[in-house]
Amino acid sequence: MRIWFKIYTDTHLMRDITIENDSDDTRTHKIFKALEDACLAFDLGKPIWLDSNVSDFKRHGKTRFTKDNFVEDIDFDFLEMHIIEED
Repeated sequence: MRIWFKIYTDTHLMRDITIENDSDDTRTHKIFKALEDACLAFDLGKPIWLDSNVSDFKRHGKTRFTKDNFVEDIDFDFLEMHIIEED
């Protein structure tokens, strides 16, 4: 599985990272682990999954985490998470 994480500010891509996970974990565990790894790389706290995030992710294979998803203040508009390849 490969998941692409992108940080946007004013519609500009500021930073991105692709996380790969070829383990035998479940799809859900791979997604949460990739999010954790991306947040560590970006030096962010983990965002909170809201119902809208879960719905978007199930429907489109991607979602955006905005300031409403983070406990601390963020200096960007949103973090986008997008599955680009599944096992």
